[in-house]
Amino acid sequence: FGFIAPDDGGKDVFVHISAVERAGLTGLADDQKIEFDLEEGRDGRQSAGSLVLVD
Repeated sequence: FGFIAPDDGGKDVFVHISAVERAGLTGLADDQKIEFDLEEGRDGRQSAGSLVLVD
């Protein structure tokens, strides 16, 4: 797990390894660009989902 820093400078978004794996990725690198949707977990906290790599 880790955090994604949005381009707009907003609050960092939590990303769980399961979201990375569902996207068919093995991990994320520093400064790697991705698109994502905000999803609300069972505990009410938001996290990144539907990850897509951006070239």
